[in-house]
Amino acid sequence: MTFWRNIASLAVRRLDAAECPDCPAGLPGEDPAFSTAVTALGAKLAKADGHADGHEFAAFAEVFQPDPASEDNIHRLYDLARQTTHGFESYARRLAKRYRTCPQLLEDVLDGLFHIAKSDGAVTQDELAYLERVADLFGLSPLAFRRLSATHLGADPSDPYVILDVPADADDTVVRAAWKSALSQAHPDRARGRGLPPEYIEVAEAKSAAINAAFSAVMRERRELELAAG
Repeated sequence: MTFWRNIASLAVRRLDAAECPDCPAGLPGEDPAFSTAVTALGAKLAKADGHADGHEFAAFAEVFQPDPASEDNIHRLYDLARQTTHGFESYARRLAKRYRTCPQLLEDVLDGLFHIAKSDGAVTQDELAYLERVADLFGLSPLAFRRLSATHLGADPSDPYVILDVPADADDTVVRAAWKSALSQAHPDRARGRGLPPEYIEVAEAKSAAINAAFSAVMRERRELELAAG
């Protein structure tokens, strides 16, 4: 089963058909507009760090798996598109418009692009900026992009979401529950109640302060994103 058939199956399972009346009929891999846009985005990403070599195409073929009948055409399009990053935004907009009611499918495409970016062992700032711009054009939230980035590249230990142990796009209720649970576990009174020495109480106080700071940072960032969007 090809990547396109896989993500089509995911989209069908995750989206209520009644909520997706405008999704193009058939499988994405059978849609020339989808195939062209995904191939161009993958190829232009390979050029984002200044050079494109066989590593990226091998990663592209591994993830997006063109059907054997169309592989030669896909390869030719890939070689042409990877000459420059110019025009990638147009392809991203076209894909977002055509599959605007299938956000999970668009996220899966970005997931595949992350795989290509890290295929040579490192993701450069230029590649990360490219991926972030594609996510924005796809209509994915900054928090969804942050989650995908952490999944592929690892999260900074100081990231407030890591401290609270929640996904970056978890809703406010989940974040608040995680904060209360973490704070309860780390509260200095627990250390005092167990008769632990002052050093342990100081550690608990520092951990509680970090948990509170992380929660405040998450809530502040979310409000700022809401204001910027609205």
